[in-house]
Amino acid sequence: MSLIQTYDRVLSRQDELRELLSAASMPADQFTKLSKEYGDLSPVADAIIALRKTESELAQAQSLLTDPDFRAEAQKEIDTLRDAMPALEKQVQRLLLPKDIADERNAILEVRAGTGGDEAALFAALLFDMYRRYAAVHGWRFEVMDLAENDLGGLKDGTALITGRGVFARLKFESGVHRVQRVPQTESQGRVHTSAATVAVLPEMEEVDVKIEDKDLRIDTYRSSGAGGQHVNKTDSAVRLTHLPTGIVVAMQDERSQIKNRAKAMKVLRSRIYEKHRAERDSAYAAVRKEQVGSGDRSERIRTYNFPQGRVSDHRIELTLYKIDDVVNGTALDEIIDPLIQRDEAERLAALADANA
Repeated sequence: MSLIQTYDRVLSRQDELRELLSAASMPADQFTKLSKEYGDLSPVADAIIALRKTESELAQAQSLLTDPDFRAEAQKEIDTLRDAMPALEKQVQRLLLPKDIADERNAILEVRAGTGGDEAALFAALLFDMYRRYAAVHGWRFEVMDLAENDLGGLKDGTALITGRGVFARLKFESGVHRVQRVPQTESQGRVHTSAATVAVLPEMEEVDVKIEDKDLRIDTYRSSGAGGQHVNKTDSAVRLTHLPTGIVVAMQDERSQIKNRAKAMKVLRSRIYEKHRAERDSAYAAVRKEQVGSGDRSERIRTYNFPQGRVSDHRIELTLYKIDDVVNGTALDEIIDPLIQRDEAERLAALADANA
């Protein structure tokens, strides 16, 4: 389907929805559904109308070039309209891009220490706090769901629910391996060590989004462990859920209540199952994208934090900022996230253009 046909289809659907909504009464749920579709479609339709109006004005101005009395004025208008056209076309195409239904969701953040022993755990704790501060910058709620710490204050793994508008859309590109280069507190010779931590960002999914059958779930309970939760108790409050069809395992022990731990674990499990299915569904697109951004190994190690040089480098977009303190305290993280979002949008716009070529 050409872009012109797509534009016609959008405007036709808007007219159809307008008639349906102004017609006789209908069930409330149908009215709500159609109203939402109309609201979602309106910005696209408005942008198409503005583009076509500009195209019409450009054609009218060009028709005046043969008239000596209006030629100079017409040429000025033509130049102005031509300058405006690319931005209008890009705006329409951007609005036509398929929406990620998960973008407006809350996000479940998981941070785990990787290679590097105690230093990796300390780095994982730093990343967890970085996202906590970043959430505060945006006015989001950061709720710790589970923490497993070591004796040095490092983080073996931590899980948090981040609640707010468009959280997943901004954080989804943070998933991957984060690497740190710095002198550990325990290093007496002043040598720089390299260690890593993994970050996973999942959209929060509700029960209506992902159905989990009882027969597909194995539930184990056990006592929470010290230096691996915020408490130790003498009851089997910790919960481990195993989803048998996928093999996904989620353990939760932060709460004193087994019921609360199970509810939190189910929330994480639903999100992991959804993300697994989404990855499988989008495997063809992912393969194309991997060719565009580099090899799997390179895209997996997404970012390096070099403390001796005071820099943070994102390897996917070859961006380096010499403001590591501002990044880890959350105030400059948007300077990395914004270009990542723009890169993704540019790739999808190119794919849309190829599809309509």
